[in-house]
Amino acid sequence: MKTSFTLPRPVPEGPWRWLVPVLLVLLFLLVLLWLPWQARQMESNERQEQLIADTLWVEQTLRFELARSEEALAALGADLAVDTPPPAALQARLAQMFKNGHELQRIIWYDANGQVKASRGLELPPEGLTQSSRDAAAMARSTRLGRYSEPYGARGLVHGLIDFHLPLYHAGKYMGSLVATYNLQTLLDENVPWWFAQDNALSLLDGDDHVVAQRAAGGPGRGVYTHKRALDLPGSQIVLATDSVKGAPKLLPNLLVGSVIVLALGLVISLVALWRHIARTIAAENALRQQMAFRTAMEDSLLTGLRARDLEGRVTYVNPAFCRMVGLPPEDLLGKMPPMPYWAPEAMTEYESRFRKVLSGQVTPQFETVFQRSDGVRVPVLVFEAPLVDANGRHTGWMSSILDITDRKRAEELNRQQQEKLETSARLATMGEISSMLAHELNQPLAAIASYTAGALNVLARADGDDGAPVDAGMLKRALEQANTQARRAGQIIRSVHEFVKKREPRRETVAIPNVVDGIRALVELQARQSYVSLSVDVPPDLPPVLADRVLIEQVLLNLTRNAIEAMQAIDPERRVLRITAHTGEQGEVAVSVIDNGHGIAPEVAERLFSPFFSTKAEGMGMGLSICRTAIEFHGGTLTHAANPGGGTVFTFTLQQAQTAPVA
Repeated sequence: MKTSFTLPRPVPEGPWRWLVPVLLVLLFLLVLLWLPWQARQMESNERQEQLIADTLWVEQTLRFELARSEEALAALGADLAVDTPPPAALQARLAQMFKNGHELQRIIWYDANGQVKASRGLELPPEGLTQSSRDAAAMARSTRLGRYSEPYGARGLVHGLIDFHLPLYHAGKYMGSLVATYNLQTLLDENVPWWFAQDNALSLLDGDDHVVAQRAAGGPGRGVYTHKRALDLPGSQIVLATDSVKGAPKLLPNLLVGSVIVLALGLVISLVALWRHIARTIAAENALRQQMAFRTAMEDSLLTGLRARDLEGRVTYVNPAFCRMVGLPPEDLLGKMPPMPYWAPEAMTEYESRFRKVLSGQVTPQFETVFQRSDGVRVPVLVFEAPLVDANGRHTGWMSSILDITDRKRAEELNRQQQEKLETSARLATMGEISSMLAHELNQPLAAIASYTAGALNVLARADGDDGAPVDAGMLKRALEQANTQARRAGQIIRSVHEFVKKREPRRETVAIPNVVDGIRALVELQARQSYVSLSVDVPPDLPPVLADRVLIEQVLLNLTRNAIEAMQAIDPERRVLRITAHTGEQGEVAVSVIDNGHGIAPEVAERLFSPFFSTKAEGMGMGLSICRTAIEFHGGTLTHAANPGGGTVFTFTLQQAQTAPVA
């Protein structure tokens, strides 16, 4: 009997048997070498980035300290430009500035002529400011902004200084300057923390890379990790240079320990970062919640109505003030498209026209309109419209601010009524002043009427007498015609006075200036004759018509002519000439002038001439010229005065031309 068995398969010979393990070992060794090198490189990069971040922080700290000093100097300069404080108070304020900033070495106050008015700190060298400082002063004055000089004075153990020039202006006028000198070494010592100076050597370099200040508590830097950062001072090229005292990191002696430490630190850092992230998220949510609550409270307490609409005109937001203004709840407004329930029927056409312009992008920034509340009450409002832009700068709609101007309109109406009463009172006062002259003027036509009617009665009496003489019809007709003429003359005077003093609403209409002058000529001549004043009227009949209230213009002319007549009381009678002229101005307006040869107006009186209740007359109320000016400005014109070259004063007012033919 035979027994059989199978031999194991032989292992093939070849390089693959050892190549794979060798490759794995090499890969492991490569990883062992690469990880420390990578860790070293990462550490080096982190140190460099940390140095850059710390340098930026130091630069911002130094700049903040200088900015704080600049603000203190600006506040001091604003006060000095307006008024010079007492020396003791000024020195106390300067002392406080030195106490707040130890790097401050000297402060000098120069006036507009370059003279020193006050100073504190180091004495100025005999040669004065450096050329760089003088250049900075000139540049500061030309730009009206603060300017730093280039650093100077750094040599050996002496640290560099720098000057800051602040020009002082008041009402556009140069009032002098403030010059502050800073010690750059003290600036570093006071504002760079000890821990940073322990790890890094800090230097301040000028434009030529010369060291003007240095702080190196931990010794000189090794030149491995360095960074430079310009302080960005206006007019100066100072650079902050940092050089770490740390050398390049070494490879980890124990990769396993280093890995465990790195992993542990990474876990801690991750947990801390996660905790900080969660804390920041919670803080951001709380801040957002507070901001929303504050915004809601602010919007609820606003008296100004707010309304937002999208690009299609649909209402997307209203605040409580707007809801109260229109008397509707938010749910009746949000999402609504025009026509809106608060549109007044009488202004519907205006609303629709303005809404079409809004949809086309032609928004009116500010306009007045009227809303109708739900109870039917009309509310006059002032609307401010502006584009609504989201955080990405996209135009998403329109935002409106609405003000209820009911009180303002009521005040304007009350003011208009008071002005009307004041003008009426002024007209009554004017007529009161000429009442005696008016009585004398009426006596003449009345006496003439009495005389002519008596003559007519005599003619009739002779015809009815015993002699039976025939009636002289011609004589009787002439007497009655003269009596009729005198009666019409008296009636015209009475109608003119009545029209002038009666209370009426201001009414603009197309009037001709020659007709206005003719209408009051009788009253002006009446005043002029009483004071032996000659009247000269030079008003072209072809003057263009103006749009004005005739009675108001007549009142202005009567006030100005009465003042002119009174101004000529103290001069010789032959020089008492009152002139009324009119012409068309360069801008097409009609200018009317009242010219006298009186005593003129003193400069101190001219400053307050149009002020209410200011008068040079003992019995005057001081309202005449103020009312005249108000009446002319009501018509869109101006009332001015100037000296008459021949002595006296020229008062001139202007009125805009009308577009239609004048009314007789």
